[in-house]
Amino acid sequence: MANLKELRSRITSVSSTMQITSAMKMVSAAKLNKAQMAITAMRPYSDKLTELLQSLSASLEGDSASSFSEQREVNKVLVVAIASNRGLAGAFNTNIIKGSRELYENVYAGKQVDFVTIGKKVNDIVSKTHTVIANKSEVFDDLTFANVADIAEELMELFMNGSYDKVVVVYNKFKNAATQIVTTEQFLPIVPVEGEKSANLDYIFEPSKEEIVEQLIPKSLKTQLYKAIRDSFASEHGARMTAMHKATDNATELRDALKLQYNKARQASITNEILEIVGGAEALNN
Repeated sequence: MANLKELRSRITSVSSTMQITSAMKMVSAAKLNKAQMAITAMRPYSDKLTELLQSLSASLEGDSASSFSEQREVNKVLVVAIASNRGLAGAFNTNIIKGSRELYENVYAGKQVDFVTIGKKVNDIVSKTHTVIANKSEVFDDLTFANVADIAEELMELFMNGSYDKVVVVYNKFKNAATQIVTTEQFLPIVPVEGEKSANLDYIFEPSKEEIVEQLIPKSLKTQLYKAIRDSFASEHGARMTAMHKATDNATELRDALKLQYNKARQASITNEILEIVGGAEALNN
């Protein structure tokens, strides 16, 4: 059994850790509230815009179709892996790394698969085995639509000039504080709406469909990427809050167990001292 001094030291250490994890949980909870409101407000607009432009692109034919909808033989794939710059968030970053590995090992096996990483944690791992053409982790320092739009424009240019035949995005989709869903979305080319669903969408376009496509599709793609990063950002804080909550609970249980062990050891020590005193007194009497 550990001595009393060692137990006191361990209790102090665990209590300090518990205070840190508890503070981190509260900070993440505050950040999560703001991030959750942002992504909840943005999703309806992003989803409707994407649906409209997918339908519009599918209705155009021949030369009038957007170059962003061009379907090519897939030989070169660019994966945009979105994680975080910091750890202590449970399996948040690990799930993105696993999702990326699934793409290049199974889905696109035999193809050239390169990466754009958003988040230092995923970049540190992926860069060891694959080509990372750009690391955009600094976007989390100032997460604005303008900064994300710059990244989206680079991705669009890489697709347009033929550097890559397909661009996909891997990120954690926010469901609630305890649940994040690893999601893979095709960024380029634009996925057309199924024929029957497209036919049911009846819109009056002004100006022409072609002009709307050329002007709004780039905006839609920028919005789509911004939504994915916002989703990941909210998921990160939810995952970290959950992880720190569990860590605090575990630290509390460990501290209580150590205190019980300490009290038992202290009681045993006092009992031994009393027995020694009583034994000494009996020896003197005899």
